[in-house]
Amino acid sequence: RGLIPSPSPSLKSCSLPAKQQARKMLMTDVLAAEDIKNALKAFQDPGSFNHKKFFEMVGLKKKSEKELEQVFHILDQDQSGFIEEEELKSLLKSFAAEGRDLSSGETKAILDAGDEDHDGKIGKTEFTHLVQHS
Repeated sequence: RGLIPSPSPSLKSCSLPAKQQARKMLMTDVLAAEDIKNALKAFQDPGSFNHKKFFEMVGLKKKSEKELEQVFHILDQDQSGFIEEEELKSLLKSFAAEGRDLSSGETKAILDAGDEDHDGKIGKTEFTHLVQHS
């Protein structure tokens, strides 16, 4: 009778993973912060963005397909399974808060380069191809 019941094992085991899952993945979980900083600095001027050079500078070209998928999920802010035009516009801000919005011309250029099926958005496979073949 005087025993204090121990917490339910199911509550104990699910509390830590839930907190870990709640944490949103960051670009710095996949890419080096210094590489991101240098790439953002290189393309800080409006109209200067070049996705091929940017992907190389941040280290995406050296990443595995799984790591590219992780980056895709970060860029897919609404988790729709696609990177739409509005998400592309804020691509640099997805890498770091100090990034700038892409101009409409820069956004169109990366969309045209990556949208293989011409549906107006970039899917996971299209993103992987865009990075690997840049």
